[in-house]
Amino acid sequence: MKRCALLLLLVTTVSFSQTITSKIEPVTVEQYEFIKKVNKFYPDIPLTKQITNFYTDEKIIDSKQEFDLQGTPFTSYSLGIGPYNKKMIFDYTTKVDGRVHGDISLFKGDVYKTAYYDDKSRFEVFLNGKSVYAKKY
Repeated sequence: MKRCALLLLLVTTVSFSQTITSKIEPVTVEQYEFIKKVNKFYPDIPLTKQITNFYTDEKIIDSKQEFDLQGTPFTSYSLGIGPYNKKMIFDYTTKVDGRVHGDISLFKGDVYKTAYYDDKSRFEVFLNGKSVYAKKY
């Protein structure tokens, strides 16, 4: 019985596995327009010309923004963009704000940002660049 279960697991794993590849390449027009719209309201999300796209079956499943931190206020920076250019997840550190992480979403033409300020123990929600809710925790 154990051998059958192991064989079934092996066959299932091999038959349903996908190959994920990544490429550093110029941002697509759609990605650039999304980042540009977000940057209009939230300048802490920089515009870049290169991005790492992750592919499976030749379709973009995820993207990660690439840029040089030298000359910026960031000591660390990570930004992921969803496959339909409607959502991004960010995590960065600055001397002023400390560690900040959260997400930005497009919804019915509006740009929502949720930010968690770890060093300041604060949570904030923004709508089109304006704070609409803040809470200390």
